[in-house]
Amino acid sequence: MPKMDEAAKAAKIEGLQEKLTGLIAEVRTEADIKKKRRMIGEIGNLNRQIDKIKSGRILSREAKRDLVAYSFIAPNFIGFCVFTLIPIIFAFALAFLKWDGSNPIEWAGIGNFLKLTDDTFFRAALINTIIYCVGTVPLTMIASLALAIVLNQKVVGRGIFRTLSFFPYVASLVAITAVWKMLFHPSKGPINSILYNVFHVAQEDLPQWFTGGLVLFSMILFSMWKYMGYYMVIYLAGLQGISAELYEAASLDGANTWNKFRYVTWPQLSSTTFFVVVMLTINCFKVYDVAIMLAGGGSGELTTSSTVLVYYIYQKAFIDWDLGYSSAVAMVLFLMVLLVTIIQFRGQAKRERA
Repeated sequence: MPKMDEAAKAAKIEGLQEKLTGLIAEVRTEADIKKKRRMIGEIGNLNRQIDKIKSGRILSREAKRDLVAYSFIAPNFIGFCVFTLIPIIFAFALAFLKWDGSNPIEWAGIGNFLKLTDDTFFRAALINTIIYCVGTVPLTMIASLALAIVLNQKVVGRGIFRTLSFFPYVASLVAITAVWKMLFHPSKGPINSILYNVFHVAQEDLPQWFTGGLVLFSMILFSMWKYMGYYMVIYLAGLQGISAELYEAASLDGANTWNKFRYVTWPQLSSTTFFVVVMLTINCFKVYDVAIMLAGGGSGELTTSSTVLVYYIYQKAFIDWDLGYSSAVAMVLFLMVLLVTIIQFRGQAKRERA
């Protein structure tokens, strides 16, 4: 801000003061709320300008406070831009390009998206991902809610059972998938041994849990078992936030256990359930590690019966080095998650208005 002599400073202040006085008079007579708020904002700006001219400061106190706040935000924001935002924008741009990471980039237009319609492996990955989501989300939600209701009661060893239920979520994925594969081993696992010795299932009819049509079923069961402890904790927090007076009032009205759940517990947990469903859906669409560990075998490659979209994105990008095509698949995945999330948010908003 250039230096002003005293006469220019006084003239500037006087002009601003006149404008300020006029605005204050208009605010008192203005009936439109929106215009009134806008005028009040202009009054605040004029006061700050007058204060800045009188004090001779380059920056106002508000500007200095803003700079301090931005200085705290800047490191994280810069890291977000460099490592997240810019790669995301570049990935969206790559969906319309053809590039293998070494040769010059070529324009592909919507060619990458047109190739998806004839890609058998992409269709298999898309269908498997949808089946996995449709199976995992409701089962995990029901199991975690049931577990939370049981462990919210005054039962002996409640703390131990809560810890044991949460343990699969915090345990190493490599370790628990190894245990899971041992349990469901086609010839040596105890599950098939029980089927063979107790239920007398023929040797050739014993299920192959990690190949063919059963692999998605195994992935769904494993995911439910691993993640229900985490969502159980969320439901426990929601259950403990329900007032005991509501249950007492329901008891006085003669409500049984089912009616208490239906008319008290479930409505009070609507926001918790909404959060659980949204997070579960997003995590299911992003599934990769569970598929690789359970169905990848020694080579780590998935067949059409077990492949998922995130694995297919990885395969096309870092094995086939078709970065444009993999970005197109990633965009399809992004749009699917976005669409499902928007539908869930709108459904929740309608339920809250009802």
